[in-house]
Amino acid sequence: MFKNRKSYYHLLILIYDTRSSWNNCINNYLCFEISICTKSSDTNILIYLYFICMQIKSNNENGNSSMEVYINGSNFNLMEVCSNGSICSNGNSSMEVCSNGSNLTEKPNDFDIDDDDISTKYKHLWVQCENCFGLNYKKFFKSIYNICEQCGYHLKMNSSDRIDLSIDLNTFYPMDENMGSLDPIEFISEEEEEESESYVYRINSYQEETGLTEAVQTGMGKLDGIPVAIGVMDFNFIGGSMGSVVGEKITRLIEYATKRSLPLIIVCASGGARMQEGSFSLTQMAKISSALYNFQVKKKLLYIPVLTSPTTGGVTASFGMLGDIIITEPNTYIAFAGKRVIEQTLNIEVPDGIQEAEFLFEKGLLNLIVPRNLLKDALSELLQLFGLVYSFTLNQIRV
Repeated sequence: MFKNRKSYYHLLILIYDTRSSWNNCINNYLCFEISICTKSSDTNILIYLYFICMQIKSNNENGNSSMEVYINGSNFNLMEVCSNGSICSNGNSSMEVCSNGSNLTEKPNDFDIDDDDISTKYKHLWVQCENCFGLNYKKFFKSIYNICEQCGYHLKMNSSDRIDLSIDLNTFYPMDENMGSLDPIEFISEEEEEESESYVYRINSYQEETGLTEAVQTGMGKLDGIPVAIGVMDFNFIGGSMGSVVGEKITRLIEYATKRSLPLIIVCASGGARMQEGSFSLTQMAKISSALYNFQVKKKLLYIPVLTSPTTGGVTASFGMLGDIIITEPNTYIAFAGKRVIEQTLNIEVPDGIQEAEFLFEKGLLNLIVPRNLLKDALSELLQLFGLVYSFTLNQIRV
């Protein structure tokens, strides 16, 4: 069936799972063409296809699931594959692995597939949900706003994707994008004895990994045609921690919005102040809060923080909670200190869910919980409402 090990195989996989919740999106998400390069071994293809079958079967309530593989116009049972490139379709429930002319029969449950190996080899194809551990096809994942198809859980998004989500196409103009961190206190911990573990090395490695210079992107753009100043924190850069550069970029953004009388949106995703910069990072809380005072109280302008998971520490204690309207996503983790820190410090048990958005909303700490796919529309309506109120206020003052 397979001509040689160095060729590309085009497999059209059609998955039929009559009792799965995936029925409504089979045509869009589970009927797709995969081009697999088998330069090293055909075994990778077999493990991959077998893994798909096991995932479908495990998601089925009664365990019954059928899968057919169409290769070059022929039907084959996915459960029967051979590592020498042939495919068996004898209908048995076991898997035959053929090697050098000998057949070895193994039951599916005994097939050795390591979860870490799967996440490494197939992460270019699938995104696994942190909540339900369901698989989402990566090619379509961004188009559904990184929301799990199985349970609706909101997975993390990087700052660039969030800008694309909120700002109109080709209207974002970044500010201070070349500003980078130094090592103001020459931070060295007991665990960072080698140069490869130093703070400067970590900064450089995260810059290469994320393509960002720091844990926040700031700039101006248009949201449904409305000019806004926006800052988006990126948790992928040292946990979105707030150091001197993050604080300075956000402060400059606020001052720019104050001068131009622009509404301000900051998307928060942070573990708090950056410990590697000591008190320099803590002073950013006061600096940003002072700039917001001029923006909100003196200029009477609108500031909307959007809290995403997680928002903790110094960000929560400063500009994260100073908004005129505080918006968050469903199931967002919002806290000052983490659950484990509180329990170990105060020797008390923290109830589950007490630091999640829904509980905080009930207690009045938040104004809106908005799903990610509706966020841009919600922001647009709030900005339009503020524009009407702001114009009316100015007219009253002039009169």
